[in-house]
Amino acid sequence: MDSSPQNTLTLGHILKEFDQCADLIHRTFPDIQTDIVYFPAIVDNTLFIKEILEPFSRIQLQEAEQLFKQSQFLQVTDSKAAVIGILEGCVAVSHRDSIYLLNAYKPEARNVQQSETETIIAGPHDAFVESALTNLSLIRSRIKSSHLKIRKYSIGEISKTSVYVLYIQDIANLAFVEDLERRIQRIETDAINDGGTLTQFIEDRPNSVFPQFLTTERPDVAVSKLVAGRIITIIDNSPTVVSAPAAFFEFFSSPDDYYQRWTLGTALRLLRLLALIITITFTSMYVSVTTFHYEMIPEALLRTLAESRNKVPFPPVYEALLMEIMIELLREAGARLPTKIGQTIGIVGGIVIGQAAVQAGLTSNVLIIAVASSAIASFVIPSYMMSASIRLIRFGIIILAGIWGNMGLVMGIALIVIHLSSLTSLGSSYMIPVAPMKFTDWKDVFIRAPFSMLRTRPSQAQTSNPVRQKNRK
Repeated sequence: MDSSPQNTLTLGHILKEFDQCADLIHRTFPDIQTDIVYFPAIVDNTLFIKEILEPFSRIQLQEAEQLFKQSQFLQVTDSKAAVIGILEGCVAVSHRDSIYLLNAYKPEARNVQQSETETIIAGPHDAFVESALTNLSLIRSRIKSSHLKIRKYSIGEISKTSVYVLYIQDIANLAFVEDLERRIQRIETDAINDGGTLTQFIEDRPNSVFPQFLTTERPDVAVSKLVAGRIITIIDNSPTVVSAPAAFFEFFSSPDDYYQRWTLGTALRLLRLLALIITITFTSMYVSVTTFHYEMIPEALLRTLAESRNKVPFPPVYEALLMEIMIELLREAGARLPTKIGQTIGIVGGIVIGQAAVQAGLTSNVLIIAVASSAIASFVIPSYMMSASIRLIRFGIIILAGIWGNMGLVMGIALIVIHLSSLTSLGSSYMIPVAPMKFTDWKDVFIRAPFSMLRTRPSQAQTSNPVRQKNRK
């Protein structure tokens, strides 16, 4: 068979696949009977000039065969492979009856910067970016070991998003690795754009309000999870990295706990757990006491509270829900507006609306204090996903407190504890080290013990190599 028709058919198939793609470039070099097809937006221009334009401009037809024998040119046997290669940032070179691919992938990406959502005082300040290759380099630069294994998958019928699963051999439990890979491979969807989207496809209980996978934008956090025996998932085009399995108390830990003295880290961790109690119970306690249990209020405060509620026409539960909704509106408005304007809206809006609501008799000043305390306490929780979940369940507890008083408050907390105890992450307990009880893990959950005491990895990892450090005398 003549080579020219076969070449025309193969090249024509490629061009037909990319019909009406205005960003596709097709160039012809008639002297050497060669065509190239590529997307300039995802191709390294410097490499393209060095490996394609300059050589193709000076070689003769008889020299082309020798050029394509060089290692950077990979020959493919069908047009489909060429189409996939072009989409992944390769330059497709059609020469006579053969198609070659040159990997020149280099999309535009922002530089490594500080995380805006996970700020810390001490420690490294670099954060993941949207490029998966850059994120992998941030991990590799911290873990210089051949035991760090990386597996790649392609998810999304249309997006073909690259997903990388990272774990440390001989530390991570391979049963968890295989379970996570099975869940990822079962995903059938058009596109996966972010780590938060991926977790919703692979969670044990997708209808739960609580996040069952830890997400982070910090390389140091991801590395700490890897050496602890957990598994990391990096999604291309997403700065969010997913860690599994995760536990409830893991969301209340911050890198600052380890970069500062252990006494300060312990105090901050206990403060966050106190903030959890405050943000769940403060407003609902106000509703319960002012609706059913005035006898719980000290006599000195009772008159002040009665005067502040004298002009309020609503029951306490309506009053509390109204103010909680207004706080959430201010929070959401501040997050969506530009930084400087958002801060102004949050501060001025809170002061003006709160003061005006008290003067108009729509709410009491004691409730303003309770709602503001609950809102501030929710910001102390390091994980935004967990903080948002807790703010949401707070509304349910307020309603229960408004219906049944203290019994409703206790009932709501009991339901939360029961639900948390039933959750799992990759099949492991979500409430470990409380359920099941693992006292050896408490020294790095409720407190941050000195490093000399943190000799073993978390029991949730179920690793065959639990010892992570040995203290030499």
